Amino acid sequence: MNGLIDGLLLPLQGLRLVFRPGFRRYMIVPLLLNIVIFWLLAWLGTHYFDGFMNHYLPEDAWWSFLRPVLWVVFALAYAMLMFYGFTILANLIASPFNSVLAARLEEHLTGQRPDGAQTGVLAAIGPAVRAELNKLLYMASRMVPLLILLAVSALIPGLNLVVTVLWLLAGFWFLTLEYLDYPMANHDLPPQRQRELLRQRRFKSLAFGAGVTGMMLVLGFVAMPASVAGATLYWVRDLRARA
Repeated sequence: MNGLIDGLLLPLQGLRLVFRPGFRRYMIVPLLLNIVIFWLLAWLGTHYFDGFMNHYLPEDAWWSFLRPVLWVVFALAYAMLMFYGFTILANLIASPFNSVLAARLEEHLTGQRPDGAQTGVLAAIGPAVRAELNKLLYMASRMVPLLILLAVSALIPGLNLVVTVLWLLAGFWFLTLEYLDYPMANHDLPPQRQRELLRQRRFKSLAFGAGVTGMMLVLGFVAMPASVAGATLYWVRDLRARA
């Protein structure tokens, strides 16, 4: 229970940490980029929503009697795609800043700079973008079965509840991998080893992802640097000794 509570509170603790003098400059550019990306995706999502629904749920289809139920399922899937699409794109663009921020925060917390950390944002661009693409491939390979289950759940009563829970847990896990990668990659830990470490503290790791999700819904754009800081705290306090 303590691990779950601690995991949930880590993003909030990171929020307090990231607003200390010396770290704010790493937030400005990602924050502005996030605002631009969010409004662009929000406009695109609203503009194409009706076309998306009419294409995949035509009123003249033979299964149109299921349209009210399927509309809810597809609308939920559409909203999730927009949410995770924004998260992935925003993190892809902001990843060099997040890597440097994680390194600076760890140096502040421990007095030692990570051996594998880049010295600046420009130097971090290549490794950070490659890491983001690797995470994207991993997430995509796990989302395909969930999308299939989501489609099947429209035909099997009760399955939609199971699928909803699985979607939430997958979302928590993906966000945990997203943000814990920054401090762990600064120590040259490969993705497979990162996942092994996080599975050792599975419930705390999922709780951290849940905390990140809640912060995104409440605080929006500020959630990214706060989550990077919370992930760095998680790494320093708990995971570093296990690596």
